[in-house]
Amino acid sequence: MSNVPFLTLSDGHRIPQFGLGVWQTPAGQTAQVVAAALELGYRHIDTAAIYGNEEGVGQAIATSGIARDELFVTTKLWNADQGYDSALKALDTSLAKLGLDYVDLYLIHWPCPAQDRFVDSWKALVQARKDGKARSIGVSNFRAQDIDRIVEATGVAPAVDQIELHPLLQQDELRAYAAAHGIVVESWSPLAQGGELLHDPALQAIAARHGKSVAQVILRWHIQLGLVVFPKSVTPARIAENIDIFDFALSDQDMAAIAALDAGKRLGPDPAAFEMV
Repeated sequence: MSNVPFLTLSDGHRIPQFGLGVWQTPAGQTAQVVAAALELGYRHIDTAAIYGNEEGVGQAIATSGIARDELFVTTKLWNADQGYDSALKALDTSLAKLGLDYVDLYLIHWPCPAQDRFVDSWKALVQARKDGKARSIGVSNFRAQDIDRIVEATGVAPAVDQIELHPLLQQDELRAYAAAHGIVVESWSPLAQGGELLHDPALQAIAARHGKSVAQVILRWHIQLGLVVFPKSVTPARIAENIDIFDFALSDQDMAAIAALDAGKRLGPDPAAFEMV
């Protein structure tokens, strides 16, 4: 863990820049996967209510023997639970499943703009922070105009915006907006779901020069851009490989070559239209 850098959030709390994501990790495997990651030095775990595996995350934490203040745990408010009262209740439910008194970061998972409940949800998160149930609060998949609305309504900006971000979708405008407003950007789907990028000739050439895998090169790219990244894997060897990215650095030429891969290619849902509950 000593190799993993921290970023300081706008509220003064620190977040490990690298962690483990457990999206699509089966509930029955989650405790074992998280335990393996913790043994390898991971201290940042990113889950969500909709993932259905908060209990497994909690079990791994409870049996790890690691002090709570050495861990950074994120979970998220699902769309169906948006609204002031329901958001507060949902956080209590997540805390019970995790077996924790607080989470380090609580996010609104999607804005769901047509439902138009995210402002009330944000007010609930502000209250949860005051109550000590969430040390930091943020959003996920929010566009600049969505963030503007919650700030106008509450005067409180999110510490984090977690968005789809990978070499095929680099989100330059939203990253620039976040930087201007002191918001840390987290990357989900950082490897663009594998396949296409892992066979890209430019990335393969960079990887060969550094003696690293293409996945390690991409993860290092996220780190050098100042992003928070938490790749998902259930395989201990891959979990170990993913975190082994702090003994090399990409050159300016490498970074430029990866920047040239941006195709504006969104692989996940469009936040402007995604309303699933």
